[in-house]
Amino acid sequence: MDEPKLKGIEKEASVHKTLDNLGLELKEVKTNMAERMQETGVVCSPDCKKDGTGRDLFGYVGIEAVLDQMRRKAMKTGFEFNIMVVGESGLGKSTLVNTLFKSKVSRKSCTPNFTEKIPRTVELQTISHVIEEKGVKMNLTVIDTPGFGDQINNENCWEPIVKYINEQYEKYLREEININRKKRIPDTRVHCCVYFVPPTGHWLRPLDIEFMNRLDKIVNIVPVIAKADTLTLDERRDFKQRIRQDLRNYSISVYPQTEFDEDPEDKLLNDTVREKIPFAVVGTDQEHQVNGKKILGRKTKWGIIEVENGAHCEFANLRDLLIRSHLQDLKDVTHKIHYETYRVRRLNESNGINKGLPKGNNIATKEDVEIELETKKVFSALKEGCGV
Repeated sequence: MDEPKLKGIEKEASVHKTLDNLGLELKEVKTNMAERMQETGVVCSPDCKKDGTGRDLFGYVGIEAVLDQMRRKAMKTGFEFNIMVVGESGLGKSTLVNTLFKSKVSRKSCTPNFTEKIPRTVELQTISHVIEEKGVKMNLTVIDTPGFGDQINNENCWEPIVKYINEQYEKYLREEININRKKRIPDTRVHCCVYFVPPTGHWLRPLDIEFMNRLDKIVNIVPVIAKADTLTLDERRDFKQRIRQDLRNYSISVYPQTEFDEDPEDKLLNDTVREKIPFAVVGTDQEHQVNGKKILGRKTKWGIIEVENGAHCEFANLRDLLIRSHLQDLKDVTHKIHYETYRVRRLNESNGINKGLPKGNNIATKEDVEIELETKKVFSALKEGCGV
């Protein structure tokens, strides 16, 4: 008898002996396995091994269960989303945020007889709110920028905003390079900046162009036309075309950026979004009865402007972009592109200081020295762990 056949017989005899000790038969085990696979509803390939009943045996692995594991973990831990709203006072920023998330996120628009005092300089205010829907928790943080564009001289009014965004990157970087890092690093980085353009009906103002030029490389910008119900449909269409032309002429990159399209499917989806930018939106938290149904809308003497009606405004398109279709992509672009650019620059600056190279004004800041020390500690710990 051939040696391979002999080994096969010996192996089968060994299996039978093991099963006999457990009080089982090989045929019974195979049948049970086939029944379990049939219960899962998995269709195996014809090449799978079969038992005497003709049922498939070893075709199901269970890789798809990873998605259920990820979903359970995400529902348990929740996630963060940080959105910044920038624009002049009175453009409905707080109202739009409340309408987007159907919650009283911003307290300004919910407070009766609230009169907003215009600050002399741009002041950033953050409001955090936990929103839960169908068991999924989202820790939403809204960063408001009162005072932006409200002064006679608005020179450098974007600097506090740039500083805040970079501070959040710096905070995340410090947590990341610590030797004893937290199990989950708190994410306060700005994932999206919604920029409110006044409904002038003309062109982008110099302030709009300068702001977006300064920030499009460090944050995802989504421009919107505020209070679009003050424009006629023709005025709105022409205004949107002029804004898109300005964005091209001044090389302003708004989200979703064409260079970040990963595949043809993403490009097709993002092209439909880019055709709508800037979104002409109307915000309100008032409900009205229309044909026996409650809808969000603004009541005028001509009728009710329905916020979620695509024929009236593009609020639904903005909501779909920010929440339903691109929320995770906004976070991914923030982490993989904007934050990564900041991280590389800061670590290169720290290395330059370590080698005695000039850094801009040739002065090492306290932050630079601290990052350099933390980086050295990490490398030392890695060397000790590897026995170098």
